[in-house]
Amino acid sequence: MSPATQLRKVRGLGSAHAGTGHFLWQRITAILLIPLTVWFAITAIGLSGVSQVSAMIFLSNPMHAILMGMFLLIALYHMSLGLQEVIVDYIANDILKLILLIADYGFAVIAGAAGVLFLMRIVL
Repeated sequence: MSPATQLRKVRGLGSAHAGTGHFLWQRITAILLIPLTVWFAITAIGLSGVSQVSAMIFLSNPMHAILMGMFLLIALYHMSLGLQEVIVDYIANDILKLILLIADYGFAVIAGAAGVLFLMRIVL
C-alpha cells in the first residue's frame, strides 16, 4: 500500500471521495428525525379516528404543514442515503446497481415533490 493511499484514508477520501460526507448526512438526518418522529407519532395518535376533514384542518395550520413537510423530506432523504449504502455494498452487477440507484433517487424526489405539493394544496 502506497503512502498516498494511506494518506487518503486518513483524510476520509475513499475510492468514491464522498464516504465521510455520506456518513455525516446519515447521522445528521437521523438526529433531525428524532424530534420530528416524536411529533409525527403524537400527531398520528391524536388524529386516529377523526374524519378526513378534521385531519385536513389540522394540516392546514402552516406550522403543522411545515413540520409534516420537514418530516417527509428528511425521512425520504435519510431513506435514500441508507438504501444507497445497501445498493452499493451488496449489488455486484454494475448495470443493476445503476438502475437501482436511479430508482432510489427518483422515488425520493417524486415522493418528496408529491408530498410537498399535496401539503401546499391543503394549506392554500
